[in-house]
Amino acid sequence: DVEVVFLYPWAVVFRQLGSFGFVEMLVFVLILAAGLIYIIKKGALESA
Repeated sequence: DVEVVFLYPWAVVFRQLGSFGFVEMLVFVLILAAGLIYIIKKGALESA
């Protein structure tokens, strides 16, 4: 998955980033979760 490209480097330097880095990644994950909820509600993941 493409989002792992962004999550892995963040996890490596997590302690150096502090709370700002945590909040920034939290916003990123929430945006991904909102997109996932949207496509689940639209039924896009159901097989034919």
